[in-house]
Amino acid sequence: MNAKKIVPYLFTLAIYVLTSLISHAQILTGEDSLYAGLVSRQQATILSGYGEAKYSFDTKRKNSEATLKRVVLFVGHKFNNKISLFTELELEDALVIGEAGDEAGIGKGGISMEQAFVKFNFTPTTYLVAGLFIPRLGIINENHLPTTFNGVDRPFLEEFIIPSTWREIGVGIYGGISSIPGLNYSFSISNGLNSAGFSNGTGIRSGRQLGSAATGMGLGVSGSLLYYINNFRFQVSAYTGGSTAVEKRVADSLHLNSGPFGNPVMLGEINGQYNNRGWSFKAIAAGIKIPNAANINQAYANNTPQTIYGSYAEGAYNLLYNKHKDDKVFAVFGRYEYMNLSAEIPGNGVKNDANNQHYIIAGITYKPIRGIAVKADYMQRVTGTPNPALIVTPFPQIVPYYTSNGFVNIGLAYNF
Repeated sequence: MNAKKIVPYLFTLAIYVLTSLISHAQILTGEDSLYAGLVSRQQATILSGYGEAKYSFDTKRKNSEATLKRVVLFVGHKFNNKISLFTELELEDALVIGEAGDEAGIGKGGISMEQAFVKFNFTPTTYLVAGLFIPRLGIINENHLPTTFNGVDRPFLEEFIIPSTWREIGVGIYGGISSIPGLNYSFSISNGLNSAGFSNGTGIRSGRQLGSAATGMGLGVSGSLLYYINNFRFQVSAYTGGSTAVEKRVADSLHLNSGPFGNPVMLGEINGQYNNRGWSFKAIAAGIKIPNAANINQAYANNTPQTIYGSYAEGAYNLLYNKHKDDKVFAVFGRYEYMNLSAEIPGNGVKNDANNQHYIIAGITYKPIRGIAVKADYMQRVTGTPNPALIVTPFPQIVPYYTSNGFVNIGLAYNF
């Protein structure tokens, strides 16, 4: 099955199975701070959080950058055994422009709500969430604590194809299948995307509305199947949603389709993980289809591609496992990623070979205790040549671009 067909196929498969099943089990992840705190400790309110800092050295440009990537504060409240509240407030890159003391205007950061939803436990094994929440798509989106993945940066596929952390306002239900132990599902509906933010090179990432006065009649529907068996974890998930974030009068003037699924975006992914005795392996493949990319380009001139796809595979081994199990970790890892962020472009688009990208990352993750991770890695990036027609700022102001470049990264992460 080729890349053009796999996205709608995965979505159809997921929705068909999900709608035919009855929930009986609840899967709890490392992100579920409310479970780790309120439920097990029987407290009414809990504070939690995570953060990460990064230093990066560009070996070709001979330049470096140090940043406090993010600090997140979690506040949860347990009203009773049936209803709980989750909130996460995030500050990125330490300083927001215009803050006091930022006379030079150097602040690059932002403040946002990463999650704010109410959780309703229908039974001890089935629950519904409503508000600003993160659907189950990919590996990192739902489980994005910086202490849970190798590498200083999140995998690039799960930044630009699955734009983690992708949250919207809506409702979602989570459960499992009693007749097939280990098989679980999720299904959610939320507001749609805004195609005015799409771009060539970052895909749909800037089209997320993130609960910030989301406009338009667009809806997004996602679903997943998650299966645990022995030391394996398998998942397939899919999303389809409208991207016309303007009223019908404006959409008509822009020659854009309107309605809940106007100018649809379809995303599908499949991933697998294996963990046993210090060894861990993971792999994922994902793709996006935007059938009406030509209409979006005509309206917004943002060079939206029709097809995006990519994959990555990673292997790691904890050198301290035999002595400390998972209480103390010194893992060595390697990851290979491939992405084509403009695999297919419409007739009114501009081809850019720089979107054909390969990444090789190797490094270490040291966890002296649970909740603290010291990371270091080397990343080699190889891409095609940028299209000169897309270069707006001429030499010498333009930042040099190297089709083969290396980066040394060091990071510190925590969660509690």
